[in-house]
Amino acid sequence: MTDAFSLLFAAALALTLCLKLWLGWRHIRHVSRHRAQVPAAFRDSITLEQHRHAADYTVAKTRLGLLSAWVDTALIAAFTFGGGLQWLAVHSLEWFANPLSSGMALIVAVAVISSLISLPFTLYGTFGIESRYGFNKTTFALFMADMIKGTLIGAAIGLPLLALVLWLMEISGPLWWLWVWLVWSGFQLLMVALYPTLIAPLFNKFKPLEDEALKARIEALLQRAGFKSQGVFVMDGSRRSSHGNAYFTGFGAAKRIVFFDTLLSQLSHAEIEAVLAHELGHFKRRHIAKRIAMAFALSLALLWLLGQLLHAPWFYAGLGVAAPSTAMALILFFTATPTFTFPLTPLSSRMSRVHEYEADDFASEQTRAEDLVSALVKLYRDNASTLTPDPVHSAFYDSHPPAALRIQHLKGNQA
Repeated sequence: MTDAFSLLFAAALALTLCLKLWLGWRHIRHVSRHRAQVPAAFRDSITLEQHRHAADYTVAKTRLGLLSAWVDTALIAAFTFGGGLQWLAVHSLEWFANPLSSGMALIVAVAVISSLISLPFTLYGTFGIESRYGFNKTTFALFMADMIKGTLIGAAIGLPLLALVLWLMEISGPLWWLWVWLVWSGFQLLMVALYPTLIAPLFNKFKPLEDEALKARIEALLQRAGFKSQGVFVMDGSRRSSHGNAYFTGFGAAKRIVFFDTLLSQLSHAEIEAVLAHELGHFKRRHIAKRIAMAFALSLALLWLLGQLLHAPWFYAGLGVAAPSTAMALILFFTATPTFTFPLTPLSSRMSRVHEYEADDFASEQTRAEDLVSALVKLYRDNASTLTPDPVHSAFYDSHPPAALRIQHLKGNQA
């Protein structure tokens, strides 16, 4: 059983890497092949120079992603078949005699190593690609401050949660996975409630929207849609990037509407209203609740499966580990699972794109469809989003419909 599982995992790891490389190269070839001509639907609003800029930006990011895929796969192989996890497990027991402490040390060590290996990609993506194409606004000092704050906050929140999970796995008997799921679900909901007011302000400044004309327009839209919020805020996204965005956060009447300051500078009032209407559509069509419910159901299923594997010697030995432990089970399971599930990625991407179409339909009912069309075209242009993604790559990775299909759908709503 051990050898069979080792071969199965090795095959899945190789297949996933090959699939990622194939998708990336398809995307690069397709974008490059269409680089010389702006799609007909965008020729009046996007210049050839802007189209080429977006194509080159997309190709650069995709190439970095291909290199990252190689390194990620090599790291997984080194951790498992290369004996890296086994070595860390032995040393964590030397560092801490208590099983709970040694288990936490093992997980932290894996997380630190993984983060350090991914750091050069993040740095190059930010200060290489994003800077080269005119999007990065952050300084190295701000980047480091964000990283340090993120690490400290993650440790302050994550370490007690990790200790609780490992403790429950040890003392809760055969149904430990159910107790862990309840704790994890409650934690997720708590973070959604606390993030807007306690965590986000540690990284960005938020101030109430001051444009009275725009505020009145937004309040009228919220009233038409029957939506209550705690307020409309502007975030200083321009400190780090020139990319624009808008989002909702929080629960119930405590929901907040947040605009990046870059978005407000890019769009007209009518276009901002249309973008907001689209975001409202996700709430009114219950997409947020559906996604949360699906995430909770999936996490329950995964924890149940881990419960079946927790005491299976072949699971550990097949991934290069000699002695079972609760901490090692968590690491191995959440290392191996994405390798086996990656081919299913298009299913979640398709559901997300269906939700985007439904939110666009809602926006077309509440505002003018042509305002959302013009807003999206500006965002595609200003964010250098490719107008010609490879269809297969898009089916795997894109949570939003390709630009041409989305604009075509919206123009159908204008009729």
